[in-house]
Amino acid sequence: MTGPPLKLSLRGIRKSFEAKGTMLKVLDGVDIDVAEGGFLSVIGPSGCGKTTVFNIVAGLLEPDSGSVKVDGVAVDNLRGRVGYMMQKDLLFPWRTVLQNVLLGLELKKIPTAEARETALDYLATYGLSGFENAYPRTLSGGMRQRVALIRTLIGNPDILLLDEPFSALDYQTRLHLEGVLVDAVDQHRKTVILVTHDIDEAVALSRHVTVLSGRPTTVKANYAIELRERSPIGARSDPRFAEYFHALCAELDIQTHRKAA
Repeated sequence: MTGPPLKLSLRGIRKSFEAKGTMLKVLDGVDIDVAEGGFLSVIGPSGCGKTTVFNIVAGLLEPDSGSVKVDGVAVDNLRGRVGYMMQKDLLFPWRTVLQNVLLGLELKKIPTAEARETALDYLATYGLSGFENAYPRTLSGGMRQRVALIRTLIGNPDILLLDEPFSALDYQTRLHLEGVLVDAVDQHRKTVILVTHDIDEAVALSRHVTVLSGRPTTVKANYAIELRERSPIGARSDPRFAEYFHALCAELDIQTHRKAA
């Protein structure tokens, strides 16, 4: 039995940056595969180039060498085909919630009435009815991130790129929004790549985890995460959760237990 086809494939991605007159090699032949409808987390040491990988996929950077394929076809970049959600919500403070959500549809020249109806449906689905005319400054951090998630989803991108989207939130809000994200991904059948420093989050949300090495960065390991529960809280209660968590900590040389005095 074969699995779902590959949605995104990176092969031999290399990238260097000039720093103080010398070339700093950041990515040194990175290979990453994401299946259609898959949820992949990318983890690694701080500064290893996780966001550089994202920026190459999004078309914000060009690799020095290597290839990017979508549905088996080589592409120069994925501009217009990815939704990019970051740690900061990046909502425009002078626009209301509805106006922020409508931005992507406006850029796509969707007729005003159709765009508004779609945006209102999304706001209702994600519990933001009644806040259409509110400004970002009046919302909690969790509500702003929900607006940012809607803005990311509403343009119907092929692939979602999530760069530490919940890291600035308190744990309770993070758990809630993780559940919102999982439901949204399943409902809209999206392919997702999540960059996170939080191993707990990576195990709870992902079907696969790719571990990057320190610079110059290559892929150190790949893990298939097989948990019975898909909800973030249920996943953390799965008997295998701790096994994956400790294995990934070991890959990153993180000590999970203090030595006895």
